[in-house]
Amino acid sequence: MRSTTTFSILFWVYTQRADKNNHCKIYVRITLNGKKVNISLKQKVNVDSWDSKRQRAKGNGQKAREINSYLDEVKSDIVTGYRDLKAESRVITPQLIKSRFLGEDKKVHSLKDIFDYHNETMAEKLCAKTLCHYRTSQKYILEFVKKKFKSQDRFLPDLDYAFILSFESFLRSYQPSHYQGRIGNNAVMKHIQRFRKMVTLAYHMEWIERDPFVKFKPKIERKEREFLTETELESIENLTVEIERLAVVKDLFIFSCYTGISYGDVINLKKENIVQGIDGNKWIMANRNKTGIPFKIPLLQMTECLIRKYENHHRTQLTETLLPKISNQRLNSYLKEIADLSGIKKNLTFHMARHTFATTVTLSNGVPIETVSKLLGHTKLATTQIYARVVEKKISEDMNVLKDKICKPKKGNLVVV
Repeated sequence: MRSTTTFSILFWVYTQRADKNNHCKIYVRITLNGKKVNISLKQKVNVDSWDSKRQRAKGNGQKAREINSYLDEVKSDIVTGYRDLKAESRVITPQLIKSRFLGEDKKVHSLKDIFDYHNETMAEKLCAKTLCHYRTSQKYILEFVKKKFKSQDRFLPDLDYAFILSFESFLRSYQPSHYQGRIGNNAVMKHIQRFRKMVTLAYHMEWIERDPFVKFKPKIERKEREFLTETELESIENLTVEIERLAVVKDLFIFSCYTGISYGDVINLKKENIVQGIDGNKWIMANRNKTGIPFKIPLLQMTECLIRKYENHHRTQLTETLLPKISNQRLNSYLKEIADLSGIKKNLTFHMARHTFATTVTLSNGVPIETVSKLLGHTKLATTQIYARVVEKKISEDMNVLKDKICKPKKGNLVVV
């Protein structure tokens, strides 16, 4: 279904600013899909000689004919500019039509242009959550422009290195309403990274002649990703919970700990995702919601028991999923209660289960990192190396093997005790 575009042109006079001779300026207002922009036409008319209904000067005198002829030319030029922009497949805004009319537009695109183009073209390529992150970054950029330049938009050719540095400073001092504090360094870098991708898109489409990010170097702080140790994981497994909401959250968390499946994929698993694997056993096979990359995970005994537990549960019967559905926000909130009951001091989040699977459950038990990478649905081994660290237990075991090899007596050598 084609979307309806509303485009209109209105001529009006600013009667409240009439001079001592009762003359006031004539303006033209361009409206496109509810968004407006005004242009001063540098022409004046007597307030009493203006017909607001016809949007023209009254009478047939020479002055009235000159004004009305000029207004006809203005309307014709605006309509022509609008049609030309459509023919060029531009992302049209009232500001862009104004720039074309004033002769300032030489295919000049703005931030809003690239935001609209990105969101439209990437809607089917990015998952909903990722696109939501982009919209948040776009919101921050426009808030910065409004504060810094007292404007609602900014033309892309006006972006430079100083703009990026100023935006970075803005983010570091900015406190969103949904945050408890200021935005952290890595979150700032993620917003700038998204901004950079959109600007690079504009550069590749030749909307700008130079890349303002050429000299910019991101400052990522490498942080250790938390995971549960074997003891901490067992404390949650052995926790007796009588409150149903906490019991469900506990089971979802443990399920992820033994599969490595993220929240967005766990809650969408259905019966058809359980298939017979190459070894004849049950496997979970699906595509990651975030990237669309397939993942295939053999079911362990723990996860099979959890699936059977909820097979005929009233909540899974309603949603037709393997496990009960719960919002990510509520889930993480309830996990704080689970942590308190289990005596765990770490900031327990659902994504920590994925880290736990990669470290405590797989790598520390000798599963090769290449296998872990496939289980997690990663396309690059480098991504897995960030998630899956070798824990101290595995390091200790490997070093003990090395010690045994080094200390083992060799033929012909005398070992003195």
